[in-house]
Amino acid sequence: MSEKRDYYEVLGVNKDSSPDEIKKAYRKKAMQYHPDKNPGDDAAEEKFKEANEAYEILSDADKKAGYDQFGHEGPATGPGGYTYSNGGGRGGFEDIFSDIFSSFGGGFGGGQRARTRSNRGSDMKISLTLTFNEAVFGIEKKIKIKRKEECSVCHGSGAQKGSDVRTCDQCGGAGQVYVRQQTPFGTIQQVQECDKCHGEGKVIDRPCATCHGSGLETKERTINIKIPAGVDNGSVLPLRGEGNAGPNNGQTGDLFVYITVREDLIFKRNNDDVYYDLPITYAQAAMGDNIVVPTIDTKIKLKIPEGTQNGKVFRLKGKGIPNVNGHGRGDQYITIKVEVPRKLTHEQRQILQKFAEATGMDAHPEGKRFWAQIHAEEKEPTKDV
Repeated sequence: MSEKRDYYEVLGVNKDSSPDEIKKAYRKKAMQYHPDKNPGDDAAEEKFKEANEAYEILSDADKKAGYDQFGHEGPATGPGGYTYSNGGGRGGFEDIFSDIFSSFGGGFGGGQRARTRSNRGSDMKISLTLTFNEAVFGIEKKIKIKRKEECSVCHGSGAQKGSDVRTCDQCGGAGQVYVRQQTPFGTIQQVQECDKCHGEGKVIDRPCATCHGSGLETKERTINIKIPAGVDNGSVLPLRGEGNAGPNNGQTGDLFVYITVREDLIFKRNNDDVYYDLPITYAQAAMGDNIVVPTIDTKIKLKIPEGTQNGKVFRLKGKGIPNVNGHGRGDQYITIKVEVPRKLTHEQRQILQKFAEATGMDAHPEGKRFWAQIHAEEKEPTKDV
């Protein structure tokens, strides 16, 4: 079990909160526990980091979907589940912090430093369609994807061989510059992308002809995806580090796999339970029988008791679908559907007629009670209203 607190609890929001509500809650926590506002307070710094981590997941639609589906750890498709880019407890979300602290004329301490923009690679998402059995039992798939990787010519530098790569003299390599404006309410300070290096923090004399100075090129790769047993339609599998590479040797993004499961001809699924209708004859229902029926992984013999009624449901405990988080298996439910013959031969009709005469109403107690009640109501005198 994870010792981390629920991210919604950390920010004080619920799963139905809008992105604006999540952002607003994060701002409040960030201002309350920011280290510059609580110097030397280790507990406040830990809460600040915790809020950072929670906001990074809940503010990203793909990561939020994965967290809602699998919690902190994610499914067993890769070590460690999710990945975070927490900025060491003093940042991590430059646009948020610039907005929060710019009104204080530079923030709490350290405000004269421009922060470099994140060089983490972007996340990717793909759709994967599985058969019913592949989703139930799990499978390993090989898929082809196109993603950004380090340029094979310049090895990520973005420059041609022999070309100089210089630190931008306008922003000092930060990629951002502060712009101050004097207003009747005081000095307002904002962070803007450096217009000389376009946020890269470096200037290249002769950009690489292959990647055009980005340091990245698109490559096609074949990767293995291990689908855990029990995934369902709409499941999202996060694969750590399989997304686009980041510029300047930055952290690689993640790949999110969205699962679609084809319907099965026999089994119907509801969470970890499976259902199907079993057609039997009138004779089997009346006299009972032993019928070989399918489960998702084998066949078993099901005893149909004498006098089984249409709609009767049999439960096979533990014969359902494995839970994706390893919490046992669901159950299988079989609903009896008694088939009434649509056409009868003359001989069959005579046999059934003799059967009806021999049994009478005594063989149908529910019908007997029903008609007895009807007749009793008919005998009651009509009351004037």
